[in-house]
Amino acid sequence: MGSLKSGGIASAAFAALMAVTTPAASQEESTNQVAAKTAWSVFEESQPKECWAVSSPTETVNTRDGRVVAVRRGDILLMTFFRPEADVSGQVTFTGGYPFAGGSTVNINVGGQEFEMFTEGEWAWPASPSDDAKIVAAMKRGTDAVLTARSSRGTVTKDTFSLLGFTAAFDEADTRCQ
Repeated sequence: MGSLKSGGIASAAFAALMAVTTPAASQEESTNQVAAKTAWSVFEESQPKECWAVSSPTETVNTRDGRVVAVRRGDILLMTFFRPEADVSGQVTFTGGYPFAGGSTVNINVGGQEFEMFTEGEWAWPASPSDDAKIVAAMKRGTDAVLTARSSRGTVTKDTFSLLGFTAAFDEADTRCQ
């Protein structure tokens, strides 16, 4: 499995992640959706070959100084991404719809198991392929994933994603990108 690492981002892996931003971020307008599995959708591109399972949050809470606030955010997406030619398989990726605070991390909690994701700009991902595998295993067993992050403006966001259909969507994306 390929991975993106905080601080020493491999340029090929970073390019693979950035290539997915346009299709995934515009999933509503995309015509490449190939499956829907409850709360998760599967998309596939052929040039280059890439597949991803993606979901939007079922609940979002934004707070600043302990108070709930209304903020404008772009697309909020949790996905697992596959791109065989870049050796990326099952990369967990999150975009919160805003630039994350510099040097901050995103906490992902699945069924009481907590994991850390590193940030750059509007994107977050685990430190290693083994961390991806641990998060995916937890997501396959869990009912929801709660991602907590901090924006560059100091807003703390808490996004809850349903995991209903995650396993089927993950497996479909994986199979399509074999």
